[in-house]
Amino acid sequence: MGSKDRNGFAKNFAIYALVICIGFIYIYPLLYMISSSFMTLDDLLDSSIKWLPSSVTFANYAQAAKSMDFWKSFFQSIIIAGVPTVCNLVSCALIGYGLARFEFPGKKIVFGVIILTFVLPSQITMIPTYVLYSNLGILGTIWSFILPSMFGMGINAPIFILIFYQFFRQVPRALIEAAHIDGAGYFASFLRIALPSAVPAFITVALFSFVWYWNESYLTEMYVHGVLTDSGWTTLIIQLDNFASNYSSYATTAASAATSLNEAIKMSGTLLSVLPLLLMYFFLQRHFVESIDKAGITGE
Repeated sequence: MGSKDRNGFAKNFAIYALVICIGFIYIYPLLYMISSSFMTLDDLLDSSIKWLPSSVTFANYAQAAKSMDFWKSFFQSIIIAGVPTVCNLVSCALIGYGLARFEFPGKKIVFGVIILTFVLPSQITMIPTYVLYSNLGILGTIWSFILPSMFGMGINAPIFILIFYQFFRQVPRALIEAAHIDGAGYFASFLRIALPSAVPAFITVALFSFVWYWNESYLTEMYVHGVLTDSGWTTLIIQLDNFASNYSSYATTAASAATSLNEAIKMSGTLLSVLPLLLMYFFLQRHFVESIDKAGITGE
């Protein structure tokens, strides 16, 4: 059982066994998706084949990519998720810095409004927002996402404002005052003193904002993609939602013979839609974990 200074074999075994079991629960759907995506129709119908296909085929990915118009949807997904993310970084950082460094009448009311906008369900404001965007003439364009994020009202922007607020509060006020004595204005002290200390906050906000915009399908389809008219903007997640109908259209118009829609092709399309996020997390895992640890975010 070990002692106070070190863990014994039994305790280490219990900890690692618990971690492996929890990890398997999370990774099982991904393993099943990858395994099924490489199977042929014969492997799917063969009850003796569970995990390892008898022969690996990439035809499922080719057909799924063509039916989803993968490269066009991929680049548009980057634009739809990336541009509002950059706007969120700028606007939320400025708002968080202003709340952290300045005292003004009604500051508590502003905090209450920020928290209320996050607690208030989006279904309540969906119809008024749709009417507003329609009157502004930005419905069916990417400006439906860019314009709110420019004013700190993007998807889950209140969380990002509070993250920046907490980080900028930790910057010693003496550093800001010393910069003012040296002749730096408010904006210069923000750029040279506050921003370098908030790098973990920027990484956290960038990752969360990009993932949330990337995975958002309902609002994207309503505001950007266009409910009544097709604007030409689409994302991989929207293509995945409409995968069955898109694949049927592709199968009927394909020059080469396309197989009927099956589970392997569905798993291939699903993996293609989440693969960019998996690669992003794989390369940025260390920065992601460090930023979450410094930001103190839990349960997201």
